[in-house]
Amino acid sequence: MSLNEELIIRKPSDVSDFIDKNPMRSSSLLIVLIALGGIFIDAYDFTSLGIGVVQIKSAFHLTPFELGSVTATMAFGALLGALSGGIATDKVGRYKMFLLDLVLLVISALGAALSTSLAMLLVFRFFMGVGIGLDFPVALSFIAEFVNVKKRGGSINLWQVMWYVAASCTGLVVLPIYFLTGGAASENLWRYAVGFGSVPAFIILILRYIYMKESAPWAAQNLGLNEAAKILERIYKIPVKVIKDANVEIVKTTKKIPKIKDLFVKKYIARTILISIICATQSMEYFAIGFNLPSISQTLFGKDFIHAIIGAILFNLFGIAGATVNSLLTRKMGVRKMAIVGYIVVIISLILVFNYHKVMSDEIIALLIGTMILGHSFGPGSQGMTMAALSYPTSIRGTGTGWGQAMVRVGSILGFYFFPILIAIVGFYNMVGLLSLVPIAGLIAALIIKWEPVGKNLDETEKEELEAFVE
Repeated sequence: MSLNEELIIRKPSDVSDFIDKNPMRSSSLLIVLIALGGIFIDAYDFTSLGIGVVQIKSAFHLTPFELGSVTATMAFGALLGALSGGIATDKVGRYKMFLLDLVLLVISALGAALSTSLAMLLVFRFFMGVGIGLDFPVALSFIAEFVNVKKRGGSINLWQVMWYVAASCTGLVVLPIYFLTGGAASENLWRYAVGFGSVPAFIILILRYIYMKESAPWAAQNLGLNEAAKILERIYKIPVKVIKDANVEIVKTTKKIPKIKDLFVKKYIARTILISIICATQSMEYFAIGFNLPSISQTLFGKDFIHAIIGAILFNLFGIAGATVNSLLTRKMGVRKMAIVGYIVVIISLILVFNYHKVMSDEIIALLIGTMILGHSFGPGSQGMTMAALSYPTSIRGTGTGWGQAMVRVGSILGFYFFPILIAIVGFYNMVGLLSLVPIAGLIAALIIKWEPVGKNLDETEKEELEAFVE
């Protein structure tokens, strides 16, 4: 329909159908970027901790296990936040969760930077994780319900671009401080970097309060069609008419509280298994390498702290390149094919580093690690969460996206704890060889389970959606 005509809505699926068939407004990209703001904070915090890991170890006199706990505590918090936050997102709505998780991120970033003991640092790291875990399902669910079907996959995949831009920004924040102090403040650089994360978090909180509205499809199913009509009128600047008594039956039929088990009914189980495997394997492969990028940079380019910062920035540029191409090709290739291609690039890069590192120059090894990051960001790095956001109807989308994020955190916990132990036992390059088994497992799953959500309608039909809630 033309955006100048009056829109008639009789049932929730009319809202989703309208969004699917109409172009994004000029302000839509801004809304998408604001929605992805929490992911910027996640990546920024992750990278800032990686840059300052040596200083943190020294400041608190940490054992290897305690250091692993500092890095993994956030992942445990994110695991809890993702599981509970996904369900809460479906229950209370997208807008309220958007504001709650950012408040947590602002407070926890400041608290972590000002920590005077290991216990204090762990507490604030945990709450940082909870905030991140809450934010992922709400952000990706909102975008899936806000953007039309042609742009949806690519818009959601922008989260991976946001991640690597944020990871690079960490170094850009630290570098001026390092040079202005002549390196004298290097022992406290991690505090400056982590604390500065509260600034973009606060800015994003304000922007969300000003610009964000509730998801129209969620409102249609939970608040009634009249509320959904108001949202559509504000966003699309068109008159919307609701047919009388259209709300009553719909509200009664969609009041059931979503549960994790709803993702494993016959209709959804195959896609849920694929999402789980991609999310967990991509997280393991990335966190095993990604968190160590600063220390890898020092090994390859020089022991001085400046090499950790600059090296991490350069490696993350590969991630930005892969993620950008990924977003542009999402509709053409589909997320499953991109995951397969990305897995293959990661596997080849890791195996080459493992087999030939003794005869390779440091520059070639660095290039292969950069290629691994590029393949990861183009493929499985983003596709697991994007697939989770696109694979379920509105009523359980937050729950499904929260489950995907929980699997990401399971993989990151293993990456934080298991692979550092492997490095200590067998050495870095042997760890890289063993790590190649992880993307091989993900590749096998993506080849066997042929589920592609790109191009699917936002909500299939009311009848199909309600089938998922049959006890």
